[in-house]
Amino acid sequence: MNDNYKSGFVAIIGRPNVGKSTLMNHLIGQKIAITSKKPQTTRNRIQTVYSCEKGQIVFLDTPGIHKAKNKLGEYMVNVAERTLKDVDVVLWLVEPSTFIGAGERHIAEQLQKTKLPVILVINKVDTVKKEEVLAFIDAYRKIYDFDEIVPASALRGQNTGDIVDCIFKYLPYGPQFFDEDTVTDQPQRQIVAEVIREKALHALDEEIPHGIAVSVDSMKERKGGQIMDIDATIVCERESHKGIIIGKQGSMLKKIGSNARYEIEQMLEMKVNLKLWVKVKKDWRDSDFLIKNFGYDKKEV
Repeated sequence: MNDNYKSGFVAIIGRPNVGKSTLMNHLIGQKIAITSKKPQTTRNRIQTVYSCEKGQIVFLDTPGIHKAKNKLGEYMVNVAERTLKDVDVVLWLVEPSTFIGAGERHIAEQLQKTKLPVILVINKVDTVKKEEVLAFIDAYRKIYDFDEIVPASALRGQNTGDIVDCIFKYLPYGPQFFDEDTVTDQPQRQIVAEVIREKALHALDEEIPHGIAVSVDSMKERKGGQIMDIDATIVCERESHKGIIIGKQGSMLKKIGSNARYEIEQMLEMKVNLKLWVKVKKDWRDSDFLIKNFGYDKKEV
C-alpha cells in the first residue's frame, strides 16, 4: 500500500430533500441510496464506498436532521446526530438560497460541537443564475466557519469531482477498509426493499408514502442461478391506503412491481420474479417492535 493512500469516513448531512442520495449515487456511479422528492426517504445510515488510486472514502448517508414528530422521526434524528461522532469529515448539503432557516441553524449548532472539518456543498446550482451563487456562499459563511464551500449540481454532475478532491484533502492517511469492488455494506435484501419502496413513493400520492415500509419476506435463487424469486410486503397504516396502493384491479401494485423488478434485475444481473403483497399495520411508525422489524434497529443508533 503506498504511503500517500488516504482513507476515512464522511457523513453526508443536510435537511430532507437537498439531494444527499443523488450526490452519493452520482459519486459511486451505482444506484444505492433511494431518491425521491418526498421527505424521509432515507431512514438508515447507508454506507457506500468510493475507491480510487488516492484512497478510499466511506460515505454515511444520514437521514435528514429535523425536529422529530414520532418514534420513527426521533430514531432518524438520533441516527443522523450520532453519525457525526464516527466520522473524519462532514459534507453538508444545502439548497441554493440566501434564506437560512431554523433547520439549517439547528445543524450549524450540532456541528459547532464536533470540531470536525466541514465542507459545505451548495447543491442544485444548475437551477439558479451564476451571479447569485456568491450571495448564497456569503449567507452561509455567516453561520459557520466552513473549511471549504463548493457550489455543485449532483443531478448534472457539476463540480462533483471537486467535492471528492476536497474530501481527500481532509482525510487521514491510512489503509483501505474495504476491497475495491465493495460498493455498499447494506445487505441485498435491504437494498431490494428500498428499491421497492422508492418505486412505491414515485407512483403514489403525497399523503401515503411516509406511512409505508417494505419487508422482503423471501429471496431465493432458483437452481441454475438464472432467476431470483422475491416475495415482499408493502406495509401501510390504513385500510384506505391499502386500496390506493393496490389500485383498480391491481393496476397500481402492478406498476410498482414492474418498475421495481426492472431495477432489481439490473442490480442483481439476473431475471427476477417479484411478488408483492399489501398489509395494513396501524401506527407502525410508533411501534418499537415494528420499526425494528423493518430494519430500523434502535441498537444500531
